[in-house]
Amino acid sequence: MSSSETAPPGLAPALARGTLVLDGGLSNQLESAGHDLSDQLWSARLLAERPEAIAAAHLAYFEAGADVAITASYQATFEGFARRGIGRERAAELIASGVELARLAARRAHARGVRRPLWTAASAGPYGAMLADGSEYRGRYGLSVSELERFHRPRLEVLAAAGPDVLALETVPDTEEAAALLRAVRGLGVPAWLSYTVAGGRTRAGQPLEEAFALAAEAPEVIAVGVNCCAPDDAGAAVETAARVTGKPVVVYPNSGEAWDAQARAWTGRPAFTPELVTHWQSHGARLIGGCCRVGPATITEIAGALHRAGPEAATQEAPPAGT
Repeated sequence: MSSSETAPPGLAPALARGTLVLDGGLSNQLESAGHDLSDQLWSARLLAERPEAIAAAHLAYFEAGADVAITASYQATFEGFARRGIGRERAAELIASGVELARLAARRAHARGVRRPLWTAASAGPYGAMLADGSEYRGRYGLSVSELERFHRPRLEVLAAAGPDVLALETVPDTEEAAALLRAVRGLGVPAWLSYTVAGGRTRAGQPLEEAFALAAEAPEVIAVGVNCCAPDDAGAAVETAARVTGKPVVVYPNSGEAWDAQARAWTGRPAFTPELVTHWQSHGARLIGGCCRVGPATITEIAGALHRAGPEAATQEAPPAGT
């Protein structure tokens, strides 16, 4: 960030004042704009090949009502870039560039009349995302907590040095990886949220959510705990459990509710994400609310509208600081 720019207020104080709207699925917004993401790097490939497309996707969500953009670094790892012949120095530049692209989108949104603070969450996906084989929805990769910490720490150091408002430790499938991530963020100087992917009342690896959320209860770096990339119907109980177990603000951004048919390589069913769910989550402690897979700008606008109608604890509306 240049000296002429002023950062928005800290995210933790903002959560104490009200509820913030997260963006929706970055990949589906990129695909809707015509970009092919059928690659092991997924949306992270565009960090190298089409960075302007990523900035445009963030801008679409800011203009739709999102207060927080989650960067395109979910699947951006040193190991993943190395498989594409990209060296470590260049990989670090690409990983960090996701933060600047989100900031660029925020500046453009402000220039186009958006009059509220906008934040950047640097995404750090699970180890399984790097494998690109769906194992982030199973967890328990056969690695120790220390091995997982060694995998995550270098990327988190790069992301933290880029100066995001928060690190999004997201789509975490099990408690072993959560423990590794909580160790890996110590001393980085950037707050984090921890978000599990769940099925029913358990992590994807089958652990009780009480046990999973409890890991973050005493972690000072963690300012919010919750769930993402899950069915909307599974989010409500998880929100209540996260708030009860940790006493922290809750982050929740589920999928649309449609199901992926791997054989047909197509989404089936109908969306189940409604504004009524959003206000229920908010009433039970959710303070960061958005969407994940198959949730686009139109739904984010609905979420923002529902929260703004909900009263004094709805999303913050003050004007951005000068210079952002």
